[in-house]
Amino acid sequence: MFSETAQCLKTAAPLFSQTVLLKDLRCLFTHGGPSHVQARRHFGVSRSLTAKVPPPRKPRERVGIPGLEMVTYGERMHFVPGLSKPVNPHWERDYKDPRYYKSPPAHEMPLFKEKPCFVYNQRTSALEGVRQALWLTKTKLIPGLPPQLLSLAESPANQIADQDERVQNAIKHARFWDTKEERPGKEKYSNTLLFNLLHLCATLQSSHPAIGRRILSEKYSLAATWKRGEDVFQIRGQNGLLHNCMDALPEVSGKQEVDQTADHVLESLYPVSPTIDLQQVHVYKEELNCTGFRGDYPYPHAHTLYFLEGADAGCKLRPEQFRAKMLMFTFGNALVRAHTLYRSQPQRVLDHPITVQAVGTNGRIFQFMVLQLNTTDLSGDDGIKNQVWLDEDVELYDFAKVRPLIKKKQVKVPAGLTGYKPEVFSKFLALYLHGAV
Repeated sequence: MFSETAQCLKTAAPLFSQTVLLKDLRCLFTHGGPSHVQARRHFGVSRSLTAKVPPPRKPRERVGIPGLEMVTYGERMHFVPGLSKPVNPHWERDYKDPRYYKSPPAHEMPLFKEKPCFVYNQRTSALEGVRQALWLTKTKLIPGLPPQLLSLAESPANQIADQDERVQNAIKHARFWDTKEERPGKEKYSNTLLFNLLHLCATLQSSHPAIGRRILSEKYSLAATWKRGEDVFQIRGQNGLLHNCMDALPEVSGKQEVDQTADHVLESLYPVSPTIDLQQVHVYKEELNCTGFRGDYPYPHAHTLYFLEGADAGCKLRPEQFRAKMLMFTFGNALVRAHTLYRSQPQRVLDHPITVQAVGTNGRIFQFMVLQLNTTDLSGDDGIKNQVWLDEDVELYDFAKVRPLIKKKQVKVPAGLTGYKPEVFSKFLALYLHGAV
């Protein structure tokens, strides 16, 4: 049976495409035994595996000749060969039907303005990345995290029992135990790992009661407006997971360090325009500032924003653009809070600077960010600047392999979790405990 089927396939090989033939042979030799072979018959053979979609038809142009009327079949109420199709007037409904709604032209809308507004949303891929975001937000970049923040996780009282073992189990759960697939997708295991680490940090609530004054929110819509020079900028959209708190985060920089930012010179993007890759709209509200929550929301302060690199399958950002997105939405949350406290009038120096944190991950590499909003006067390049601390491309572990990686009969990477770095979770825990210690 097996030899006859193989001989038939060899005879019909010229009729098959190479891909189809290899696929059939692979099915025949599965598990290497003739007992598993099943005969297959092909009643039609064709090399055309794909078909092109025909292009859409162009509508026929109607030529109007003055003084000459077209003879149509409109009066006869049915199609008549040789007569033209009647042109009926547009019928307008006397009721509203959202299925057939047509928006008016932009210049007829009540919110239309001649001056454009440049919008940054969750899918914006800024060409210059963090450099462009620093100019838009008038911010000074400081590499690394503040030392007083990192010291929070070094104290034994602020650590979790069996911390390293439980973190490694959280990684294994996300990569190995939470799926039946040989290789789970990045969108799945990155989300699982983030919630595992947050759940692990929340076990310290018994020793740190302030952790109970927080709540996680997701899919909230943010809107913030500011002016940079003569241009109007807005941040709109949904950024991901937000850790809200009843109490504001303490300041990271003192007054003296804030005053020293006036000497910092912002990096120019010339010859690239700072508004490149931003959406340009003419229909917008001038003073649009919304936190995404009601005014009486009991958790008004943004604590930490959590970003997943592969959360949006329709938009994949490169690491530099991903960090720019983190900075822009962290700045937007801080700016909206400042507008709530100090109204929309620009403040040269805030009496109480606003601190917001951000953590981004793709399931293995982490980005840590702390932003302190010192001013809302963003029109010029001089004066007090905002501050951001950025620790980028920090690897939590090296490899998480279901099967070992073998090259030239040598095991290059063993199966399981390898290269775990405990200091990375200490940074994650330090940002989580900030404001609760």
